[in-house]
Amino acid sequence: EAQEMRGAGRTAQGAGRSQGWGPGSLQVALAALVPGHLPSPGADWQEACDRPRAPQRPGRPANADGPPRARAGGREGGRLRRLYCNVGIGFHLQVLPDGRIGGVHADTSDSLLELSPVERGVVSIFGVASRFFVAMSSKGKLYGSPFFTEQCKFKEILLPNNYNAYESHRYPGMFIALSKNGKTKKGNRVSPTMKVTHFLPRL
Repeated sequence: EAQEMRGAGRTAQGAGRSQGWGPGSLQVALAALVPGHLPSPGADWQEACDRPRAPQRPGRPANADGPPRARAGGREGGRLRRLYCNVGIGFHLQVLPDGRIGGVHADTSDSLLELSPVERGVVSIFGVASRFFVAMSSKGKLYGSPFFTEQCKFKEILLPNNYNAYESHRYPGMFIALSKNGKTKKGNRVSPTMKVTHFLPRL
């Protein structure tokens, strides 16, 4: 390497004599051959490097498009539906932004749900607008969970009338139900023979 440097220096000196360079010009030429003595980058290049990058939206990759999906055990294939219960004036199951669950007669953004397969015959129910999962406690009370847990799993049962019943996978014998006033009923006080547990998935 030292020999290459000396050879490069002699070449630069010869070129300097042939072109009439002075000692100062030779020093500049030799400095360009020595690592660590490269010319400083131009102002345009430095400005591009110093320019702040646009902040990335937290929680989502930069190339993510469209509405976020429910993540039930990492499974895909969710269905966007409203669960209609034909009691009283008729109610759709809804998940409110504060995590409360109830019924609403009209089609609202809070009643738009994503039903995603968790395992064979078992689904999760996710409020698209509120971003809460429907969950059932050990006492049969429905609530909205910000995280997917065992209490968010429901067995989807097709009934003879073509409605579905949703039984807690964690607590068998407990079902999602709405009263004739559109309020939730405790899952341990109802059965799939009762109309309050019958839901029709529809858009």
